[in-house]
Amino acid sequence: MQGTPVTVPTPDGTVDAYLARPEGSSAPHPAVLMYMDAFGLRPHLKRMADRLASAGYTVLVPNVFYRHSPAPVVELPDFINPAERPEIFQSLRPAAVTLTPQAAMRDAGVYLDWLADSPLTVDGPVGVTGYCMGAGLALRTAGTYPDRVAAAAGFHGAYLATDAPDSPHLVADRITAELYFGHADQDSTNPAEQIDRLDKALAAAGVRHRGEVYPGAHHGFTQADTAMYDAEATERHWAALLELLGRTL
Repeated sequence: MQGTPVTVPTPDGTVDAYLARPEGSSAPHPAVLMYMDAFGLRPHLKRMADRLASAGYTVLVPNVFYRHSPAPVVELPDFINPAERPEIFQSLRPAAVTLTPQAAMRDAGVYLDWLADSPLTVDGPVGVTGYCMGAGLALRTAGTYPDRVAAAAGFHGAYLATDAPDSPHLVADRITAELYFGHADQDSTNPAEQIDRLDKALAAAGVRHRGEVYPGAHHGFTQADTAMYDAEATERHWAALLELLGRTL
């Protein structure tokens, strides 16, 4: 794949991002906005973008914590073990607080504009996918920009349907895209009651959607640079994501 660093200007600063597209092709391809997990824009996430691009897409992966600093926001080991996670998350907290739902959706509009203006993308709605916290961003983006998002997916999403007044699932009544969620079976950030609440909200709003719980999978199962990685669940995620995008873009 042809992957390259790019910058995306916003009213709040310049976003460092990664753009992947099929190698050897100057033709435009359908656009996909890929939202990072909390560990951020790093080699593994770029490899994921490359794999998605190899299926025929132009993929943008922004560093959504750009208000705090360019990626890497904190120093990460090559492989993240469970014992290291609490300290890493504590270090990421100052960056995370800069990303309010309102700021994130202002940024989402900028990312969609950037993709629409790129000569590497075809005209029309885009696909959105996200991991961990990125699953919530994908859901919010589908509800905030319904005329611009044809499909949205989230994997091992965190806090998708809480009791908070700004919970991501509350945008359900504005969504026109088709959605897919691959939930981790072993995930304290997305317990069964939240999965059920999300499904009921989407169904009540008439949203085309499918949610599946991946047995035995832990939060972060797609992230091969962490101990949470699950190869079988990851391949299932790829099959579901590519099926959704192929059907809608």
